[in-house]
Amino acid sequence: AMLDPERGLSLTIARVVQRLQGSSLHSQLERQARVSLHKPEIKLESLKEDIKDFLKTSGWEKKLQNAVYSELNVFPSPCHPAAPPEHIKEPLAYMRKAQGSWEKRILKSLNSMCTELNIPLAQKRPVNEQKELLNKWNEMGTDEPDLSLFRPVYAPKDFLEVLMNLRNPNYENGEQPSFRNHLGLIRVPLKVKDIPELKEDFSELGLNIGQLGIDDSAQVPPEFFENEHVRVGQKVLAEQDSAAAQQYVRQGCPTALRADLWALILNISNQPEDILYYEQLKSNVIQHDLLVDSLIYKDVKLTASNDDYYFVFEDYLYQVLLCFSRDTSVLEHFTYSSATPPKSYIRGKLGMEEYAVFYPPNVNYNFNYNSFILSVAPLCFLYHEPSKLYQIFREMYVRFFFRLHSISSHPSGIVSLCLLFETLLQTHLPQLFYHLREIGAQPLRISFKWMVRAFSGYLATDQLLLLWDRILGYNSLEILAVLAAAVFAFRAVNLMEVTSLAAAEAVLADLSTLKVMPLLQIFLFATVT
Repeated sequence: AMLDPERGLSLTIARVVQRLQGSSLHSQLERQARVSLHKPEIKLESLKEDIKDFLKTSGWEKKLQNAVYSELNVFPSPCHPAAPPEHIKEPLAYMRKAQGSWEKRILKSLNSMCTELNIPLAQKRPVNEQKELLNKWNEMGTDEPDLSLFRPVYAPKDFLEVLMNLRNPNYENGEQPSFRNHLGLIRVPLKVKDIPELKEDFSELGLNIGQLGIDDSAQVPPEFFENEHVRVGQKVLAEQDSAAAQQYVRQGCPTALRADLWALILNISNQPEDILYYEQLKSNVIQHDLLVDSLIYKDVKLTASNDDYYFVFEDYLYQVLLCFSRDTSVLEHFTYSSATPPKSYIRGKLGMEEYAVFYPPNVNYNFNYNSFILSVAPLCFLYHEPSKLYQIFREMYVRFFFRLHSISSHPSGIVSLCLLFETLLQTHLPQLFYHLREIGAQPLRISFKWMVRAFSGYLATDQLLLLWDRILGYNSLEILAVLAAAVFAFRAVNLMEVTSLAAAEAVLADLSTLKVMPLLQIFLFATVT
């Protein structure tokens, strides 16, 4: 149900106030206000105004603004107060149902692995094992346990099959009239943007606007733009304003400023309590052995050790992912995600709610063979302090990456991205689209893995970071679908000559030489619409 804007605004304000009330920022602000009472410039007759001025000049007001901005970026716009909680998670019932059965399938696969291997989902580590793990915490990559019996719970192509089978039950004979002409694999009628709308949304990527990642812009000599852009970036950092930083990175981040700018946008400051929280997660890893640990281990071994860019970060990857699998604060995000945390029951107590435990404690470890690792690895180039790296990854995950692994109707969700990709190709490269479809090489079968992994592991790292700048800048994943379509456009001549799926895959096997920004610009702003 739609809300009138005023009602919506007051609900949003109430929710943000409620969310910030229990936070450490709230207690810090209270403490600062009390401290200010002893200052000579604070007068009793103008107490309220004086304290406000003090919080403004001492930088606390800016911190509060950033916290509010962060809340508004993460949480969905408010629903009607009468709407049931599941509508906040996902308004379409058939999407909720599909996500539910996908989760059941994953959990069933996990449970059957436990039964086959005769190991529990979770158990306490013996003391000697705890000591051993603590001693080698910074060099877990040196271990070579036998994990041949553990298998990935699912691969991207299994997930794609599920998305291809989604149907809206309201259309008996399958299609909504306006949707009949869609010839891709995704068969649900969601609203996706066309090129004119995307141009408007991504206007800062226009041909006559300076960009980092474009070497030969006719309008602006690159070195002149870069020097000026760095100067502005330093100013944005000095101001410590999240909203300004988000606007700034739409034109790309200078390498030297990227780590600080991303942290500012995500409102991560690595306070002592954050470091303490990370240490608590670490001690949980040391004390308890989860089945998921072996899956993480196997994923990291297979992914990082086969990747020239990422193998140096192997130890960081274990630390971040093992801690993430224990992080229950991430469960909060299930209030606005179509996903529901799976529960498993203490042996012999099946179905009794008080014996239910979330498994893993943070169930977001989505068992997707290596997509997780690939979303942590690029961050290792920017952050070398484990607790900071951890917080950045967690925030990136709950803002963006979880949408790539759950079934929903959200514009940044994987279903919408697949549909956007197919619609862009079918509309703007119809000959190529029909040709590939005829030879049994549906384009989505090739591009799905790129999008589900946000292109990590496919693009060169400098290009990947320029792409992720824009994800943060626009607070949206839609750019992944646009880039996927742009890659097909770029390789269209070669693709028109292939006669099989294998040959099409070969043409698109190596994306490591691609330059992201020129591809996006040409596709969005030079395509005739």
